[in-house]
Amino acid sequence: MAEKILMKGNEAIGEAAIVAGCRHYFGYPITPQTELTEYLSKRMPQINGVFVQAESEIAAINMVFGAAGAGARAMTSSSSPGISLKQEGISYIAGAELPCVIVNMVRGGPGLGGIQPAQSDYFQATKGGGHGDYRTIVLAPNSVQELVDITILSFDLADKYRNPVLILGDGALGQMMEPVEFTGIDSKPMEKPWAATGLRGRTEPNIITSLHLQPEKLEQHNIHLQEKYAKIRENEIRYEELYTEDAELILVAYGITSRIACSAMEKARSEGLKVGMLRPITLWPFPDLPLARLAKTTNAFLVLELCAGQMIEDVRLAVNGLKPVYFYGRMGGMMPSPKAIYNQAANILAGKEGK
Repeated sequence: MAEKILMKGNEAIGEAAIVAGCRHYFGYPITPQTELTEYLSKRMPQINGVFVQAESEIAAINMVFGAAGAGARAMTSSSSPGISLKQEGISYIAGAELPCVIVNMVRGGPGLGGIQPAQSDYFQATKGGGHGDYRTIVLAPNSVQELVDITILSFDLADKYRNPVLILGDGALGQMMEPVEFTGIDSKPMEKPWAATGLRGRTEPNIITSLHLQPEKLEQHNIHLQEKYAKIRENEIRYEELYTEDAELILVAYGITSRIACSAMEKARSEGLKVGMLRPITLWPFPDLPLARLAKTTNAFLVLELCAGQMIEDVRLAVNGLKPVYFYGRMGGMMPSPKAIYNQAANILAGKEGK
């Protein structure tokens, strides 16, 4: 059997990044992801990697821009307010088509908020967050092992599409400890002939920029980006379905909330209630077609989030009015209990509309 190691979520991300070939990390400490920065400050020097605690989050994301432009596998991490500060740099990176990985261990907001887990950065992550017509691939793990697997996958997807990839976690996932394994991993950085590494036998240098002053060229660049995003939508949707075949009510939840929802679903099943679940793993591209398919067979959906309701908008768009979509959320770092979710589901199935 493969050896498993007990690791905290934040530290597991750091080791997974190293396994994936990341040798350049730039960050700034902020709770609840500081352990990731601390871990890599120790590990990067051990493997001849580069660790820089930048003077700010803005500096960190622009350091990522530089390293990615030189062809390195580069990474940064932060939590909600820090990710807000990185948005201009993320837009530049997307516009310049550079691969990198960005980790957001979400905390409650808005403003400074608190340090407890939340999912209120969904809009920021999936709708762009910064300026311009761009997209980041957004992956939402729900366990420490998935933090490992998805971190490694993120570097591969970033290289494949020359696009930033955002890992959307939360304070609970970052702080919890679970056994993980790092076996069976095959992740190698791709060749990057586009990188700015000097002439190296070429007659013309590679120039990396997101600036296109001529409107005709900027429009063509945007058309190219949209074609790339269409390919990502076609090829990279990931999700998990549980007990949806006969479900009269389908729970929709991601990240840490999906684990609580799974416990509620199992209790409902044990009571004879036909409850299933769809867990989005990619928040962008969003699994809209699977939800549209399920809307033809189920009676209703219940969306569960640690916020005032953000993913629910994508669920409603996917369902397109075919079936009712209900919502239950907690805010400010509060977590729902399996019993509370079970009660919401039971009320909906009893015709009480989750109230």
